[in-house]
Amino acid sequence: MRLSKMLFVTLREDPADAEIPSHKLLLRAGYIRRIGSGLYTYMPFMLRVLQKISTIVREEMNAAGAQELLMPQLQPSELWQESGRWDTYTKAEGIMFSLTDRQGREVGLGPTHEEVITAVARDMVRSYRQLPVNLYQIQSKFRDEIRPRFGLMRGREFIMKDSYSFHTNEDCLKETYARMHDAYCNIFRRSGLEFRAVDADSGAIGGSGSQEFMVLAEAGEDEVLYTEDGKYAANVEKAIALPTEPEVSQYTTYEKRETIGTNAIVKVCKVLKCSPTTVLKNVLYQVTFDSGMTAIAIVSLRGDQDVNEVKLQNELTKLAPHYKATTVIGLVVPDEEAQAKWTAKTLPLGYLSPAVSDDYIQGSTTVSPKFIRLVDPTAVELKNFVTGADEVNHHVVGANWGSEFTLPAVVDIRKAVAGDRAHHDNSQTLQTARGIEVGHIFQLGTKYSQAMNATFTNEQGEEKPFVMGCYGIGVSRLAQSAVEQSYDKDGIIWPVAIAPYHAVVVVPNVTDETQMAAAEKLYQDLNAAGVETLLDDRDERAGVKFKDSELVGIPFRIVTGKALKDGKVEVVIRSTKQAQEVAIEDVVKTVQQWVKEAIG
Repeated sequence: MRLSKMLFVTLREDPADAEIPSHKLLLRAGYIRRIGSGLYTYMPFMLRVLQKISTIVREEMNAAGAQELLMPQLQPSELWQESGRWDTYTKAEGIMFSLTDRQGREVGLGPTHEEVITAVARDMVRSYRQLPVNLYQIQSKFRDEIRPRFGLMRGREFIMKDSYSFHTNEDCLKETYARMHDAYCNIFRRSGLEFRAVDADSGAIGGSGSQEFMVLAEAGEDEVLYTEDGKYAANVEKAIALPTEPEVSQYTTYEKRETIGTNAIVKVCKVLKCSPTTVLKNVLYQVTFDSGMTAIAIVSLRGDQDVNEVKLQNELTKLAPHYKATTVIGLVVPDEEAQAKWTAKTLPLGYLSPAVSDDYIQGSTTVSPKFIRLVDPTAVELKNFVTGADEVNHHVVGANWGSEFTLPAVVDIRKAVAGDRAHHDNSQTLQTARGIEVGHIFQLGTKYSQAMNATFTNEQGEEKPFVMGCYGIGVSRLAQSAVEQSYDKDGIIWPVAIAPYHAVVVVPNVTDETQMAAAEKLYQDLNAAGVETLLDDRDERAGVKFKDSELVGIPFRIVTGKALKDGKVEVVIRSTKQAQEVAIEDVVKTVQQWVKEAIG
């Protein structure tokens, strides 16, 4: 392609609304153009990148035995009501674009396709003889993000590969899950990315287990915790670990102490001269279930630890049936205004004990009259601890479970942090890194098949629900992640495998017939040899062309300049900026070899 014939516009300044380097660079280099909040046009260069990523994805998915199809983006609400997710996605989480058509039917733009594919399998797969089957598509998805940001990282329309597998049993699912794990590793490796597979929370998709694939980058929205031995890695939302050992409490007898103005851990520790590891803190949460019921939770954990609200929400969701509900749709630390709607009397905030009386709650048809009480394992181990006395300006010391306080339900709800000890080897400490989620695989089990009555006939002639898995890759997100991981002060450094073009031939002076003739021949010969090549034949200064080639990130730049008099051209490798003069007759085979080596 000749740049003089392309719609190609670059910017010298960073756009005002771009926050992270990859977003700035994709806009400046003309890869994307913002159309509206979270909405972008993929310009020709970007479309080539996306097509290359999609090709890698297809090749690996096909090699893993998956079959490609294409499902409708517009989905009927009835399917989502069958699975129980319509209200969750349109109201609670509010991420689905929904509308009513002219016949009065509710429909939604698909943020994901579990319901649709389950309906397909329900209609078409009858017998165990047709299983397992793995189906995938590459398609635009839609999510009504509250705050679209970071360009393609968190947009309202994006390209995704999503696949879904159906099985007779869990063992069969695990085999496909392992194949998908390997396929994903191949995809990211072939795309030239540094990545890490980590244990993850299953979120709204659900299921028994999942892994995220993180592209490592400083601007990543997610925190990854891992061990140096390579045996453990997890998203911080899912991570488990052993905290540092608590200090031994100095208090050996139980008593109440006046502690004026100590409504925070640091303050009580200063007054009582104790370590936060000997304090039991109790955090208040207001929980809203999808049945409309509200419950109040008291969450107890060691004073130096923090609550992992993802873990907490998962544990509270398990309790939803007790409140005639299926899930949690709201979880907040209630302010005074929120408390006023359900308190019978003012709570001594900052001085709560794990046994705070249920009398503080004014129960009603929509508010549970009893606290949900949970405790983290780190707090269970405490002896002679300090905690609130349920009285302003007072704490108790020397308290113990089983004597002064009844032990609540024990669940893992603490937030693991860098420096914690690993469960598999307590000599290993957790390290931290930032990551961008580009892929997620799930073992769904029978969550959707049971809800939607999707069954097959097994060998014994019994009707059984499908055991399912699902596997997603953000294609457009992957493209921007590659930029976030690899750039310098001058622009993008694309991995060769997904760069829009492998090489660009730059003509410093288009009025020089010798330069143009050499460039034309190299352009033709390189493309004929399979090296995807641009010809920068614009009537611009050489410096502008060089800056543009670095901004756009084409891996190899070939310049038909002064060295032509010696039968050579300058070749520059974008990733290292290493420049060398190469004989014209050797250029094609040299660059061809570099491309081959880079792509593998």
